Amino acid sequence: MATESGFISSDSDKSEEICDIKNKAVADHKKKTSHLEHMTQAYSSIISHVGEDINRQGLLKTPERAAKAMLYFTKGYEEQLDDILNEAVFDEDHDEMVIVRDIEMFSLCEHHLVPFNGKVQERLTKQIATAMVQAVQPAGVAVVIEASHMCMVMRGVQKINAITSTSCMLGVFRDDPKTREEFLNLINKK
Repeated sequence: MATESGFISSDSDKSEEICDIKNKAVADHKKKTSHLEHMTQAYSSIISHVGEDINRQGLLKTPERAAKAMLYFTKGYEEQLDDILNEAVFDEDHDEMVIVRDIEMFSLCEHHLVPFNGKVQERLTKQIATAMVQAVQPAGVAVVIEASHMCMVMRGVQKINAITSTSCMLGVFRDDPKTREEFLNLINKK
């Protein structure tokens, strides 16, 4: 699923636009390796408690692989906005709406630790909007996320095509119905 976001510059002389957010390739799991041993033991315990033989050939390295995967999936919790932006904010004489759409993403549902693609999605939506305001001080920010939550697909309601949508509107997108309507119309055009 995808994330859509837009912002309107607050000042045409000093407006800033994110032109490129560098996707930094960080070496796998480096920051939290101190937790790896404890997490590996915890995964061994979980696997044993669901009735599997932890010494079975196919499972010998599974606890460590699962621990490394969890560290990778949660590495965003330690990332800082400035590191992600990597100085990719530029002065631009532009005071119209900028929309970036179809941004692929994935995360873990905090309720079940099951992946969703497309933190709790609601929180992620607001965090993206707040980060945009912090980075470029626009007149407004709108973020819409549509995601498929595996906790709804694999368990619970078990609806394979269920999509969860969340939005966060700040500034003119919240205060001006016409601006909000323009944004929503633009992102719904395929």
